Amino acid sequence: MSNNVISPEFDEQGRPLRRIRSFVRRQGRLTKGQQLAVDKFWPAMGVDYQANPIAFSSLFGREAPVTLEIGFGMGASLVQTAAAHPDQDYLGIEVHLPGVGACLSSANESGIDNLRVMCHDAVEVLENMIPDDSLALVQLYFPDPWHKARHHKRRIVQGPFVDLVRRKLRAGGVFHMATDWQPYAEHMLDVMNQAAHFRNLSPQNDYVPRPEHRPLTKFEQRGQRLGHGVWDLMFEKVV
Repeated sequence: MSNNVISPEFDEQGRPLRRIRSFVRRQGRLTKGQQLAVDKFWPAMGVDYQANPIAFSSLFGREAPVTLEIGFGMGASLVQTAAAHPDQDYLGIEVHLPGVGACLSSANESGIDNLRVMCHDAVEVLENMIPDDSLALVQLYFPDPWHKARHHKRRIVQGPFVDLVRRKLRAGGVFHMATDWQPYAEHMLDVMNQAAHFRNLSPQNDYVPRPEHRPLTKFEQRGQRLGHGVWDLMFEKVV
C-alpha cells in the first residue's frame, strides 16, 4: 500500500504548496495485530490513491448503493454498519494507519466483503477518484472541531467542501454529519443552510435524532452517561 496520505503539490518554481487541511496526521505505532492486518488484508480490501475516477462496480464486483465514510477512526462503527447492510457497499477513508489496520482486522473477523478502505486525504479522493452523482450516502462522524477560533478555517465542513460532497452525491443522496461539540454543530448547520441544492431532513430545520444506521459508539455512550450532547445533521441532495 502507498503510505502517502497527501499528494505533493508544487508552484511554478517547484516549491511545495501549503494547503489548509482538516487533519494532522498522528504518527502512532501500529500494534503487531494492526500491522499484520494491513499486510494480510490490504490486497483484498485496501484501495490505493490514484488521480483517476474509480468504477464502484469493478471495486466491489457488483452494482449496489455506495456509502462513503470520511474519518472512520478505528473502524468499529463502520464495520458494524457494513455487516448490518450486506446489500450496500461501503468505502471508508482514514489518514491514521493504526485505525486502518484495526478496521481491516475487524472487517476480516466479521467476514464481510462489502467494505473497502483507503488511507489518504478524503478531499483529494473526492476530487479525483469519486465519480459525480455516484454516492448514496456520505458519512462524517465526529470530525475534529478545531476548537480555537484561529483554527476554525481547518474545519472540514466549509462551503467548498459541501459543494464537493453535493457533486458526488446522486439525486436523493444524503450527507450525514454528527458531532459532540455544539458550537461545531451550529457551524455545520449554518454552512449547510447556505448550501445550494440541499434539503434539511429535520422537520424543525435543525438536527435529527440519531438514525438507526449510525451505531452508538462507546465514546458516545460514555458521553451520554456524563450528560454530553450529540448532534446529528442530515441533508438530502435535491435538484
